[in-house]
Amino acid sequence: MSVPVTLAERRRLPPHRRVLPLLAVALARPLSTVRPARLRRILELCRRGARPAGADDALAARQAVVSVSLRCAGQHCLQRSIATALLCRFRGTWPTWCTGVRTQPFAAHAWVEAEDQLIGEPYPKGHYRPLLTVGPVPDKAADA
Repeated sequence: MSVPVTLAERRRLPPHRRVLPLLAVALARPLSTVRPARLRRILELCRRGARPAGADDALAARQAVVSVSLRCAGQHCLQRSIATALLCRFRGTWPTWCTGVRTQPFAAHAWVEAEDQLIGEPYPKGHYRPLLTVGPVPDKAADA
Protein backbone atom coordinates (compact mmCIF):
# COMPACT_ATOMS: atom_id res chain seq x y z
CA MET A 1 0.00 0.00 0.00
CA SER A 2 1.32 3.41 -0.88
CA VAL A 3 1.36 6.54 1.23
CA PRO A 4 -0.25 9.68 -0.22
CA VAL A 5 2.49 12.10 -1.21
CA THR A 6 0.41 14.98 -2.49
CA LEU A 7 -0.10 18.05 -0.38
CA ALA A 8 -3.48 19.04 0.98
CA GLU A 9 -5.23 21.78 -0.93
CA ARG A 10 -3.88 25.12 0.25
CA ARG A 11 -5.97 28.26 -0.01
CA ARG A 12 -4.31 31.60 0.49
CA LEU A 13 -5.49 33.58 3.49
CA PRO A 14 -5.38 37.37 3.57
CA PRO A 15 -2.49 38.63 5.71
CA HIS A 16 -4.68 39.73 8.63
CA ARG A 17 -6.16 36.20 8.92
CA ARG A 18 -2.77 34.43 8.98
CA VAL A 19 -1.66 35.54 12.44
CA LEU A 20 -3.55 33.01 14.60
CA PRO A 21 -2.91 30.03 12.29
CA LEU A 22 0.81 30.89 12.20
CA LEU A 23 0.87 31.12 16.00
CA ALA A 24 -0.90 27.75 16.31
CA VAL A 25 1.59 26.14 13.89
CA ALA A 26 4.54 27.68 15.77
CA LEU A 27 3.26 26.38 19.12
CA ALA A 28 2.46 22.95 17.69
CA ARG A 29 5.98 22.35 16.35
CA PRO A 30 7.71 21.91 19.75
CA LEU A 31 4.64 20.19 21.19
CA SER A 32 4.89 17.52 18.51
CA THR A 33 8.24 16.44 19.98
CA VAL A 34 7.20 15.91 23.62
CA ARG A 35 6.34 12.54 25.12
CA PRO A 36 2.72 11.40 24.66
CA ALA A 37 1.79 11.58 28.36
CA ARG A 38 3.09 15.13 28.65
CA LEU A 39 1.40 16.16 25.39
CA ARG A 40 -1.88 14.79 26.69
CA ARG A 41 -1.59 16.80 29.92
CA ILE A 42 -0.78 19.97 27.99
CA LEU A 43 -3.72 19.53 25.63
CA GLU A 44 -6.06 18.72 28.55
CA LEU A 45 -5.00 21.99 30.13
CA CYS A 46 -5.55 23.87 26.85
CA ARG A 47 -9.09 22.54 26.38
CA ARG A 48 -10.37 23.95 29.69
CA GLY A 49 -13.24 26.38 29.32
CA ALA A 50 -13.81 25.67 25.63
CA ARG A 51 -17.10 24.55 24.15
CA PRO A 52 -17.13 21.56 21.77
CA ALA A 53 -16.08 22.46 18.22
CA GLY A 54 -18.48 21.98 15.35
CA ALA A 55 -17.36 20.16 12.22
CA ASP A 56 -17.39 23.40 10.21
CA ASP A 57 -15.27 25.21 12.82
CA ALA A 58 -12.74 22.39 12.97
CA LEU A 59 -12.53 22.12 9.17
CA ALA A 60 -11.99 25.89 8.86
CA ALA A 61 -9.21 25.66 11.45
CA ARG A 62 -7.56 22.74 9.64
CA GLN A 63 -7.74 24.56 6.31
CA ALA A 64 -6.22 27.68 7.85
CA VAL A 65 -3.36 25.69 9.38
CA VAL A 66 -2.67 23.93 6.08
CA SER A 67 -2.78 27.23 4.19
CA VAL A 68 -0.02 28.83 6.28
CA SER A 69 2.28 25.80 6.70
CA LEU A 70 3.74 23.67 3.96
CA ARG A 71 4.91 21.25 6.66
CA CYS A 72 1.36 20.79 7.99
CA ALA A 73 0.03 20.43 4.45
CA GLY A 74 2.33 17.44 3.98
CA GLN A 75 3.09 14.36 6.02
CA HIS A 76 3.37 15.99 9.48
CA CYS A 77 -0.02 14.92 10.79
CA LEU A 78 0.90 15.28 14.47
CA GLN A 79 1.87 18.93 14.13
CA ARG A 80 -1.15 19.57 11.89
CA SER A 81 -3.60 18.02 14.35
CA ILE A 82 -2.12 19.86 17.34
CA ALA A 83 -2.15 23.17 15.45
CA THR A 84 -5.76 22.59 14.38
CA ALA A 85 -6.83 21.91 17.96
CA LEU A 86 -4.95 24.97 19.22
CA LEU A 87 -6.45 27.21 16.55
CA CYS A 88 -9.91 25.99 17.52
CA ARG A 89 -9.05 26.80 21.12
CA PHE A 90 -7.96 30.32 20.19
CA ARG A 91 -11.47 30.71 18.80
CA GLY A 92 -13.14 29.34 21.94
CA THR A 93 -13.85 25.76 20.88
CA TRP A 94 -12.12 22.38 21.20
CA PRO A 95 -12.36 19.39 18.84
CA THR A 96 -11.48 15.85 19.85
CA TRP A 97 -7.76 15.47 19.23
CA CYS A 98 -6.75 11.89 18.45
CA THR A 99 -3.68 9.86 17.69
CA GLY A 100 -3.74 6.19 16.80
CA VAL A 101 -2.54 3.33 14.62
CA ARG A 102 -3.60 0.79 12.09
CA THR A 103 -1.97 -2.63 11.98
CA GLN A 104 -2.13 -3.84 8.36
CA PRO A 105 0.23 -2.35 7.25
CA PHE A 106 1.35 -0.62 10.40
CA ALA A 107 0.99 3.16 10.35
CA ALA A 108 0.54 5.84 12.98
CA HIS A 109 -1.60 8.92 12.44
CA ALA A 110 -2.95 11.96 14.29
CA TRP A 111 -6.21 13.76 13.47
CA VAL A 112 -9.07 15.78 14.90
CA GLU A 113 -12.75 14.90 15.11
CA ALA A 114 -15.82 17.03 15.66
CA GLU A 115 -19.48 16.06 15.76
CA ASP A 116 -18.36 12.41 15.46
CA GLN A 117 -16.67 13.07 12.08
CA LEU A 118 -13.04 12.92 11.04
CA ILE A 119 -12.07 16.40 9.89
CA GLY A 120 -10.34 16.69 6.54
CA GLU A 121 -9.18 13.07 6.44
CA PRO A 122 -9.36 10.83 3.37
CA TYR A 123 -10.00 7.72 5.45
CA PRO A 124 -13.33 6.59 6.95
CA LYS A 125 -13.95 6.59 10.69
CA GLY A 126 -12.45 3.44 12.19
CA HIS A 127 -9.55 3.21 9.71
CA TYR A 128 -7.18 4.03 12.57
CA ARG A 129 -7.64 2.78 16.13
CA PRO A 130 -7.39 5.72 18.56
CA LEU A 131 -4.80 5.28 21.30
CA LEU A 132 -4.83 8.76 22.81
CA THR A 133 -7.72 11.22 22.66
CA VAL A 134 -8.35 14.59 24.23
CA GLY A 135 -11.95 15.61 23.76
CA PRO A 136 -13.86 18.65 24.96
CA VAL A 137 -14.57 18.84 28.67
CA PRO A 138 -18.09 17.49 29.29
CA ASP A 139 -20.62 20.07 30.40
CA LYS A 140 -21.36 19.39 34.09
CA ALA A 141 -24.63 21.35 33.94
CA ALA A 142 -25.97 18.86 31.36
CA ASP A 143 -25.09 15.92 33.62
CA ALA A 144 -27.04 17.28 36.59
